[in-house]
Amino acid sequence: MNELTIPLYAHKKMPLYEQIYRYICREIKEGHMRAGEKLPSSRALAIYLQVSRSTVDLAYSQLLSEGYIQSVPCKGYFVCEIESLYDLPMDKARPRIQKQEKENYRYDFALSGIAEEGFPFNTWHRLMKEALLDTEQRMFRQGEPAGEWGFREALADYLRHARGVDCSPEQIIVGAGNDYLLMLLSVILGPGAVAMENPTYPSAWRCFKSLGYDVRTVGMDRAGMSVEELENVRADVAYVMPSHQFPTGVIMPVSRRMQLLGWAARGEDRYIIEDDYDSEFRYKGKPIPALQGSDGGGRVIYLGTFSKSIAPSIRISYMALPHRLLDAYAKRGACFATTVSRVDQRVMERFLREGYFERHLNRMRGIYKSKHDVLVNSLRQNHIPCRIFGEHAGVHLMLRLEKGMEEKEAVRRAAEAGIKVYGLSEFIRPDSRTECEPALLLGYAGMDCGEIERAVELLARVWT
Repeated sequence: MNELTIPLYAHKKMPLYEQIYRYICREIKEGHMRAGEKLPSSRALAIYLQVSRSTVDLAYSQLLSEGYIQSVPCKGYFVCEIESLYDLPMDKARPRIQKQEKENYRYDFALSGIAEEGFPFNTWHRLMKEALLDTEQRMFRQGEPAGEWGFREALADYLRHARGVDCSPEQIIVGAGNDYLLMLLSVILGPGAVAMENPTYPSAWRCFKSLGYDVRTVGMDRAGMSVEELENVRADVAYVMPSHQFPTGVIMPVSRRMQLLGWAARGEDRYIIEDDYDSEFRYKGKPIPALQGSDGGGRVIYLGTFSKSIAPSIRISYMALPHRLLDAYAKRGACFATTVSRVDQRVMERFLREGYFERHLNRMRGIYKSKHDVLVNSLRQNHIPCRIFGEHAGVHLMLRLEKGMEEKEAVRRAAEAGIKVYGLSEFIRPDSRTECEPALLLGYAGMDCGEIERAVELLARVWT
């Protein structure tokens, strides 16, 4: 039996017994303490380490319960035989994953940012607390696979009056993120080819590729996806963002929407996936209703999320299936239970029903409108020669420099000044024949007004 010289640090937040437990555990795993080796008695180790005996007893008790040591009556504690897996030190047994270096910028016009200052912490905390105090304890039972009926009712009501979506609660399926819903949709629809706008939404493109779809990109004009080109790519599913296309900001007019619905009607199994991206934030004119509301043939699958309107961490998304796909969902998709907890659904249901969401949206529109105006005005006041696109909705805008500067050069100069901007070419698929004018994308949601002004002043110095 050897003495155990265990380094203990009283100033650490970790309890002393856990420090002892972790040290012995590591020694056993790395082979420094071998099977059959006797440990000091708890009394002897406590005296040696100058800690209470109960501290050592707690450490030994944890090691006993996990099978690292065993107690032999009248003899003491001994190291157990451990599988050969533990013969290697943990840092050698685990492959090291190379962490990608993250560049630091003074200002980042991130396209995924949100205004964190707008999150309704007090209301959300209260609703969450009340949901957990449900006297009937219903929140802890298994829920409905497609999502809680009450939440889906609230969603159907909201979508009807806010987005013109014509659906019943039974058509709505709830999931934690659009990627889950697209996976579920692949089960319902089966394999095939899907057409996507180009430039395209990278997250959806990666998701379709990982699901085994043959993704075919379709060029865009000022009205959105080219229906003529869509006919030529021979896909049965078209994924579009008609209300505010990412990344271009194009809003699809009614005439193009009707053409798209006509394309779907001409095929037996053609469907349109409408991703209603950024539809809540519009700064000029009346909100444009969802494409789904104009669909009389049951060909539009409506996709929405609260990630942008509330927060990405509120992983609640939803889709409304046309009636003609409900049987396929019941046969092939209903075995997948919703990935959103009943508690979160209950909170979101009340958030919708009691008017909190509408008030939250009004507040966020005001916050984003202020940032939007500051960015547009700063670009003009600093005389940056550019044309601005997609500025009437969403939380980012696209601009084209008019002095002939290449996109990559503009991105490079901005980076040298400590500013991150994004080139449109990053969103054009490499296998595409689509040609797009060089452009830059600036997201403003995650920056405050002062940061936007200072960043644009710096951009003016390097771009003009």
